[in-house]
Amino acid sequence: MIDLYHKISVDASKNVTQLYSTSFSMGIKLLDKNIHDAIFSIYGFVRLADEIVDTFHDFPKSEMLKEFKEETYKALDRKISVNPILHAFQMVVNKYSIDRDLIDKFLLSMEQDLNDIQYSSDGYKEYIVGSAEVVGLMCLKVFVNGDNDLYFNLEEPARKLGAAFQKINFLRDVKADYQELGRTYFPGVDLEKFTPDEKLKIEEDIQDDFECALEGIIKLPSSSRLGVYVAYRYYFSLFKKIKKVSSDRLMEERIRVPNTKKILITFKSMFQNQFNWI
Repeated sequence: MIDLYHKISVDASKNVTQLYSTSFSMGIKLLDKNIHDAIFSIYGFVRLADEIVDTFHDFPKSEMLKEFKEETYKALDRKISVNPILHAFQMVVNKYSIDRDLIDKFLLSMEQDLNDIQYSSDGYKEYIVGSAEVVGLMCLKVFVNGDNDLYFNLEEPARKLGAAFQKINFLRDVKADYQELGRTYFPGVDLEKFTPDEKLKIEEDIQDDFECALEGIIKLPSSSRLGVYVAYRYYFSLFKKIKKVSSDRLMEERIRVPNTKKILITFKSMFQNQFNWI
């Protein structure tokens, strides 16, 4: 019967992923079926932690995150949890030998989001590592499936891809983060006077991340290359839209890519992958 609980737990993470992110859900479906469950389970864990700090405003968020952190480590040590999301996550961590240090850094970044913070340059980089880069490395552990040489070869591109995704999220959500959550992620930027030059500097940084990331995507195993490339293309499409709008407009509305565009990107990426044109 434990196999039934394993399935229920993975299904819970899958449902969380599909309801919260169409982009990542579509990307995951293009991975090899053998790694679907693992990536759904990582995303479910990350999403649940993020929800505690971002949306549970009428509840004791600090206390709940502390409990979530404690239950995470108990799940990893016991190799079971009554929380289906944590149970699915611990199965992946233990199967693929995901470093505890990556989990530590991620949970630390979630703790930082409990407070209104204006980040310094060093603090910003540290937050990006914990909130995004380590998630990319967790997924990379699954993608390389025990090939440590390939993991270390692709570690930097994986970090850069996670960083690019997160920085684009910051730009996309800058209005809500600042006005609703009191967060200013970009160091040295006064969002009351968000200038075109400041926006351009952020965009140049993201462009550098994307270029490094693509070099790594090309070297991924065939089981994961297409799915990661599609996620890359989704975000790059969003990035191009954001670049076209003014800094003032970003403070007024949330830029998004319509699902029809995502579908077009998916089919084009599948065609490129089939002929090794990535």
